[in-house]
Parts: sequence; structure tokens; C-alpha cells
Amino acid sequence: MASTPDGDRRTRIHVVSDVHGNARDLARAGDGADALICLGDLVLFLDYADHSRGIFPDLFGVENADRIVELRTARRFEEARAFQSRLWAGIGADRAGAIEKAVRKQYAELFAAFPAPTYATYGNVDIPALWQEYAGPGTTVLDGERVEIGGRVFGFVGGGLRTPMRTPYEISDEEYAAKIEAVGEVDVLCTHIPPEVPELVYDTVARRFERGSRALLDAIHRTRPRYALFGHVHQPLVRRMRVGATECVNVGHFAAGGRPWALEW
Repeated sequence: MASTPDGDRRTRIHVVSDVHGNARDLARAGDGADALICLGDLVLFLDYADHSRGIFPDLFGVENADRIVELRTARRFEEARAFQSRLWAGIGADRAGAIEKAVRKQYAELFAAFPAPTYATYGNVDIPALWQEYAGPGTTVLDGERVEIGGRVFGFVGGGLRTPMRTPYEISDEEYAAKIEAVGEVDVLCTHIPPEVPELVYDTVARRFERGSRALLDAIHRTRPRYALFGHVHQPLVRRMRVGATECVNVGHFAAGGRPWALEW
């Protein structure tokens, strides 16, 4: 904790989301903070800005990555799935093994970059079953759980809701709502996805509405946390807005920006 001129102790927390393989900046994300919070999406399957980066081009090449981005951006999801199926058929029966090997390589580097202490929850492209294997003693993984940091209570809910993209950690609306309910009243509500507010879920580059959570929005209205922090939408129409008494903040696309969002009190 930092000291102020009058001798009071202050707490500073840095928050990141959508790391997507950016281990270099992640290693510095906790500098000057008492703790780091990570809101998920550590894995990089495909970089929509640089199609040569990620698990997909490593397995199938840049030309095929270009094609899948083209189809998804045009919202031609059925064609995209059929195209991917043909590519995966070339891998053979060990599709899961090929993905896990690539994810493990990324997780080893990314979890090693976390400072101590780090409090983290999953994103929709993460594989929760692997996290405990890579999380060191300084990293606390939370999902549907609470923790006290500097005298304030933080609640964490990970994952995303089901979409046509079918990313690895998408769950039902009911399961997600149950985790929100389990967290209860907190000072700071930390999630991967945003509440279902049009300005917060619309991606201005992808030109589509991502899935936000109605249960999360209802909880914000009902429990009135000081802050609701999230990521998931990389280029939102609005990064920050008040919903009732709560300051809702998209902490940013860390993979691209490389700078954490700071909260101090």
C-alpha cells in the first residue's frame, strides 16, 4: 500500500482483461500496485488484427486464418464452422490433444508472468480445468466467489454465455446467473463479460453486439456495487458509464493496449 502526504495508507489495484497471449506486458502490469486482477481470456486462438498470431494460424497457416476471420466478421458462422471442420479433419483424431498442447504452452508463459498477489477469473476462451495446474501460490483463482482486498469486498464471475462462436468456456444463462447470485453484495463486481447494456456490448470494429449478461445487469441494479469491472468487448462503443449507483468500466483490451486499468482508494 502507498502512503499519502498526511500518512494515510492507500490501496492501488491494477486490472486487466483479454490478455490474449501478451505475456510481455503482463509481466509489468502489477508494477506500482498492491495487487493485480485479471478478468480472463489469457489464451490467444486467433489475433483478428494480426492473423499470423495464435493457435489457429500455428496449426493451419495464415491463409486459412485470413479466411476464418473473413467468414466470422461477415457473421457467416455456419460456413465458418464447416470450414473449420474440414481443417480439423486434416489434424486427425487428436484435435483435443493438439489444442491442449498449444494452450499449455501459452499458459506456462502467462501464469509465470503474473505478479503476486494476482486474483483471476476465467474468460470465455479459457480452459478452466488447466488453471490450477499453472496458477502459482501468488495467484488466487475465483469464480462465483468473493475476496477482500484492502478492506473492500471483490466478487468474481468468470466465463461467457453461449454464442454461435462456441468458445471453450461458454455456459448457460442459468449457470451464469447462479454464480452472480452466489457472489451477492460486494463493493466491486468483477466479471469477464459486461452487463447487457447496448452501449457496453457493441463492438465498433467487429460491428456486432457481443453477449452481455442480463443477470449481471439485474444484480448491479439490485446490489449497487461501487464498480462493475469487465472486458470481453475489445472495441466497445462506450468504455465507461454509470448504471444506477454503479460505475461500469470496460478495463480494456490488454492484448492491444498493454496497460492496466487502475483503481485506488
